[in-house]
Amino acid sequence: MHRRRILQGAAVAATGALLPASVRAVAASTAGTDYALAHSAPASTSNYTVSNRPSAYPVDFVVIHVAQETFTDTVNIFKNPAKQVSAHYVVRSGDGYVAQCVREKDVAWHAGNWDYNTRSIGIEHEGWVDQPSFFTHAMYEQSARLTADICDRHGLPKDRAHIIGHHEVPGSDHTDPGVNWDWVRYIRLVNLL
Repeated sequence: MHRRRILQGAAVAATGALLPASVRAVAASTAGTDYALAHSAPASTSNYTVSNRPSAYPVDFVVIHVAQETFTDTVNIFKNPAKQVSAHYVVRSGDGYVAQCVREKDVAWHAGNWDYNTRSIGIEHEGWVDQPSFFTHAMYEQSARLTADICDRHGLPKDRAHIIGHHEVPGSDHTDPGVNWDWVRYIRLVNLL
């Protein structure tokens, strides 16, 4: 039995070595995640505020972002303690892979407005607002599945009053997710999943 465990461990390690470095960097365990399909990729503790939500603050919104970066660079920015920024989740364009960088009980620094940070879950999406090719079906579907799960767990209506873009946060100077983000499609998917 002991030999079998050693061989199984070696097989798992070998399989992991076959993954591209960009995937291995965030392909941690799902332990320590709030969403069952997310993989843990913790942000630096210097980039968010430890809290006890929803006891400390109610969760009223999901804020949709477009990172203006690649998936890997976004995760690495959140890991860098000098950056002073984070989001709860990052969704990869090509396959919809979801990384959780900040636990939902904690306050991520994503909205540029402290009140909204305390009352929202932030989801970054790989890509650029002026490059709609990044907004793939896989990204929309997996992000919508994540948003639906967040809404269900926090008792939020699945509508545009509670699922907002970064540009809709009061005081924001950002334009994301931008004019190429298909809100009708996204909200429809959130309500279907």
